[in-house]
Amino acid sequence: MTRDEAIALFKAHNREPFHLQHALTVEAVMRWFAADQGFAGDAERWSLIGLLHDIDFGESPDRHCEVAPGILRAAGLDEAFIRSVVSHGYGLCKGSPKPEHQMEKILFAADELTGLIGAAALMRPSKSVQDMELKSLKKKFKDKSFAAGCSREVIAQGAAELGWELDMLFEKTLEAMRSAEPGVRAEMERLQGTA
Repeated sequence: MTRDEAIALFKAHNREPFHLQHALTVEAVMRWFAADQGFAGDAERWSLIGLLHDIDFGESPDRHCEVAPGILRAAGLDEAFIRSVVSHGYGLCKGSPKPEHQMEKILFAADELTGLIGAAALMRPSKSVQDMELKSLKKKFKDKSFAAGCSREVIAQGAAELGWELDMLFEKTLEAMRSAEPGVRAEMERLQGTA
């Protein structure tokens, strides 16, 4: 599947601009992590899994990760790809398998964290992650009432599954989002024109 086909598939099942922006952010973060973790040769696959990880959320939020396999199979994606997509719902969504591959563990940890970082960025005067510091992110993480829908338990569990300190996960994800932010903004403008 090409990236354009994946975006079209995502948009067919998700109408909200917020969901598209999250998908593009996770896509770019996964591409960054593929290179960071020594899997640059698999960056396309990592990024497509990131792009499509919430494929069923817009239409079936109450059955998230349950509906996705059917959509992805119908689009011709293989079972390993589908497993990786639904593994990000481990412990949260019915039937989601435990993340095993490094890519699945990163998706599991970074999905929730990108949401928290994105929400924190919106509170900043710059509306950007470019000037966000680790200490600011840690403060938002500790404030359970801030972005309450972002599971701190999943983020902490994800870091533990990776064998990383929370600070390491935070720093790497912040760096990935800083590098991704200009491209995501440009892509959102382009895609909103074709919505």
